Amino acid sequence: MKKFFQKILSISLALIVFLSTMSFTVVSNYCADVLVDYSFFDNASWCNEMPDDSFSKVCEISEVPCCSSDQFVVEGMDDLQMNSVESLTFDQQLFVATFTYSFVNLFEVGDKETIPFANYTPPLLVKDILLLDQTFLI
Repeated sequence: MKKFFQKILSISLALIVFLSTMSFTVVSNYCADVLVDYSFFDNASWCNEMPDDSFSKVCEISEVPCCSSDQFVVEGMDDLQMNSVESLTFDQQLFVATFTYSFVNLFEVGDKETIPFANYTPPLLVKDILLLDQTFLI
């Protein structure tokens, strides 16, 4: 179970690093407020490249420019910084050490039942105390 959890965690961390460094662009072309084409990595086609003439007829009537393009760019991180323990201050190192120690001890399994007097031997009876005090169970 522990190895499986470690594999899942390492794969998810690798995917996080991969997705944070990846950049891509989404290009979408509109003709007369109608989405003609969109593309993630390649160039999208324009109105004049379309085989259908219906968009050119609408463009002749309207006064506004007919073809428009929207571009959505997601920039990834280009440089990753590797931080080491030596770059931490003494207070930060102390915090990390105490946090780790207390976190690990949270999951420590203790004894189920502790008996504090298990190794204690009772004193020897010299006289019968019940007879001396005359206490009888009736």
